[in-house]
Amino acid sequence: MYPNVVGLLVGTLFFAFSLTPSLLPRPFLIQGILSGLSFSAGYGLGVATLALWDYLQLPVWRRRTAIVIKSGAALLCLVVAVSFLWQATHWQNALRELMGMEESTGLQPLLLGPIAVLVFVVVLALARAFRWVFRVLSVQLRRFVPPRISHLLGIVAAVALFWSVIDGVLLSGLLHVADRSFQQLDALIQPDLPQPTHSDQTGSLASLINWEDLGRQGRSFVAGGPDAKALSDFFSAPLPAPIRVYVGLNSADSPERRARLALEELKRVGGFKRSVLLLVTPTGTGWIDAASQDPVEYLHRGDIATVAAQYSYLNSPLALLTEGAYGAEMARVLFSEVYGYWRSLPRDARPRLYLNGLSLGSLNSDRSFDLYDIIDDPFNGALWSGPPFRNDTWRRMTDQRDPGSPAWLPRFRGGSVVRFMNQDGGLDRGDQPWGAFRIAFLQYASDPITFFSPQSAWREPQWLQAPRGPDVSPDLRWFPLVTMLQLAADMVVGETPKGFGHEFASAHYIDAWLALTEPQGWSDAEVARLKAIFK
Repeated sequence: MYPNVVGLLVGTLFFAFSLTPSLLPRPFLIQGILSGLSFSAGYGLGVATLALWDYLQLPVWRRRTAIVIKSGAALLCLVVAVSFLWQATHWQNALRELMGMEESTGLQPLLLGPIAVLVFVVVLALARAFRWVFRVLSVQLRRFVPPRISHLLGIVAAVALFWSVIDGVLLSGLLHVADRSFQQLDALIQPDLPQPTHSDQTGSLASLINWEDLGRQGRSFVAGGPDAKALSDFFSAPLPAPIRVYVGLNSADSPERRARLALEELKRVGGFKRSVLLLVTPTGTGWIDAASQDPVEYLHRGDIATVAAQYSYLNSPLALLTEGAYGAEMARVLFSEVYGYWRSLPRDARPRLYLNGLSLGSLNSDRSFDLYDIIDDPFNGALWSGPPFRNDTWRRMTDQRDPGSPAWLPRFRGGSVVRFMNQDGGLDRGDQPWGAFRIAFLQYASDPITFFSPQSAWREPQWLQAPRGPDVSPDLRWFPLVTMLQLAADMVVGETPKGFGHEFASAHYIDAWLALTEPQGWSDAEVARLKAIFK
C-alpha cells in the first residue's frame, strides 16, 4: 500500500517544526526519535483529515487540479524542511551557548534522518496492525449488529486489546525488570563507604536502624555532608556535626513502622534539641540532593537535624507512574509522626520545622500535610525545588498569580505566604511582608519537568509569552502537537549544567535557604565564601 500523500506533506511540516529549539539542547539520538514521532503525528493527522473529508462527502478537486495543488504543497514543504534543517544546528548551538555548554560538532546530526525514518516505520507498522485488527473485529461483529455499530465496537475492542498488551505485558514486564534492577542496585554497599562509628549517627552500632537496611542512597546520605571538623575549619570555631536520620525501604515492613522508627531514631540522637529540624522527602530512588542539603547545614552552623524516609527503589519518572500514591503515603505518615511530636513540645523549646523536596520529592512533600491539620500551630515553612507539572498547589498558584507577573516567576497574593525564585532570585520581592509561615518554590524557566503540559499540544503555554525567562531561547516557537512532543523529549534529555533545566545549583539553594530560614550572622562576604566552596 502506497503512503498517503497528504499525510506525507503534513508529516514533513511536523518534522521541520521538531527541529526548532525547545527548553533544553537535544542529543542527536533524542532529536531523531522526536523528529520521527513528530513526522508520524503529522502523517496521522493528514490521513485522519483526509478520511474525515471523504466521510463528510465534501467536494474534491479534479485530478489535474489536485496534482497541481499537491505538487505546489510538496514543493513548499520541501523548502520549509530544508530551511529548518539548515538552521537546526545553529538553533541547538545557540541554546547550548546560553547554558554555557560546548558546541555540537561532527556528523552526528546527519544520523537523525535515518533514526526518524526508522521510528516512523515502526509507528506506521503499529498503526496498520491496529487497523487490521479493527477491520477483522468489525467484519466479525457485522454478522450480529449494523455496520456503524460494528465499526464502533471494533475500534473499542481493538483499543482494549492493544492497551492490554502494552500495559499488561510490555509495561508490566519492563517495570518488573526495572524494579528488580533498582532493588539490586539499592542493596549494593559501596566499598569506600565505611559504616558510621559515632553513636549519634544513623546506621552506627548504637542506631535503631541497621546500616545494611538503609539502602544505597540512605547510606550515602547519612555518611555524607559536612562533619564537625569541616564546619569548625570553615568558621574557625568548634561546632557540632549536623544530625542526619534516614530510614530505608527495608528498615521496616510498612510506612507507619518506618515513620515511627524514624521518629524514635530522631529522638535518640537529639534531633529535637537542635535549632532547626528539616523534614526532607527524597526523590524516587531515595536520593537527597546534596546541593541543597550540605549548604543549609553550613548556614545553620551544624545546629540542624534532618530526617527522611525512602519509599521506592525506582527513579522519579518510574515511581511517579507506578508508586506515586505510595510516595505520598510515606510522606504523610512521616510528617504526621514528626509534626505530631514536634507540636507537643513547648513552643520556646522546640526547633523550627521546615519541609524540603526536589522534583517528585517536592510533590509528595506538598501532599504530606493538610492545611486544616496545621492551621492552629503551623510549622515554619517549606522549600520545594523543581515542582513537577502535576503539582496541584504549584499549578493553582501559577494560574492565580498576581497580574503583571510571568508564569515562569509568579507573584501570588503579594508574596505574604508563597514566593517563587529562579537564578536571579525573587524571594526578597513581595508587595507584602513575608509572614512567619513561608513557602518557597525554586524553579528554572528552562525546566521541562515543571513546565511540561499536555495542553501545549493545542494551546500555547503562558510561559512562552513575553517577557521570557532568562534561560529560555528567544527562537522557541509554539507549534500544535509538536511543542508537546518537544517538551516530553526534554524531560528525558538527561543532565544539563547546574543552574539550568532540572539541575539546581548550590548557589541558588543558598539564596533560597537564606531568605526562607534567615540564619543569623551572615554577611555578604561570608555568603560569597560559602558559595565558593560549592562551585
